[in-house]
Amino acid sequence: MALSCIIFDCDGVIIESVDAKTRAFAKISDEVAPAETAAFVDYVVLHGGVSRFEKFAWLFRRAFDRDITEEETQIFGKKFRQYCLEAVIGAPLVPGFTDVVKRWHGRVPLYVASGTPHYELVEILRQKGLDGYFKGIYGTPPAKALLLLTALRDCGVPPSETVMVGDSKTDADAALIAGTLFYGRGDYFKNKSWPWADDLTRLNDYLDSVSMSGK
Repeated sequence: MALSCIIFDCDGVIIESVDAKTRAFAKISDEVAPAETAAFVDYVVLHGGVSRFEKFAWLFRRAFDRDITEEETQIFGKKFRQYCLEAVIGAPLVPGFTDVVKRWHGRVPLYVASGTPHYELVEILRQKGLDGYFKGIYGTPPAKALLLLTALRDCGVPPSETVMVGDSKTDADAALIAGTLFYGRGDYFKNKSWPWADDLTRLNDYLDSVSMSGK
């Protein structure tokens, strides 16, 4: 086994933006279905890599027992963007991320696969000055597993030589579907089978071990 590709989620992996987005989701729920805000926030946190539009659809099914309309989807998508985009762009990078990309950029292809809408993801990474590190940047749609498969197809490497770095169950599930290795960021992965840490300051050690295992 060797290390031939690294794929990063964005929120909570590249940028410390999870809290800003969670607050935005909570604010929207408070406006439309305040009784469901606590449950909605729990769902949002657990499904970090899921598109915001799928999250809005979940809220409407739970609160109103119906599907969200296309008009409502666009309204809440616009509200969400207004509430959190500036905060995300201004958020710090996850500790250790800069060391990781500086070490591996130019050595193996780096990609981003995120539940953030594609056009918005590209703009955020551009404004953060990070877009130049990545061979490919993929946002939703489609779902996370298909984003990983798209990156793998573009890179042309075996999934077994690829590490997905994520911070949610959705990311881990996508890695399982795509057949990649996985490294988790955050307490969700404590006492689970994947390698993990509180941030990315130990990620280079793990990547080095994967790289050396192929020699």
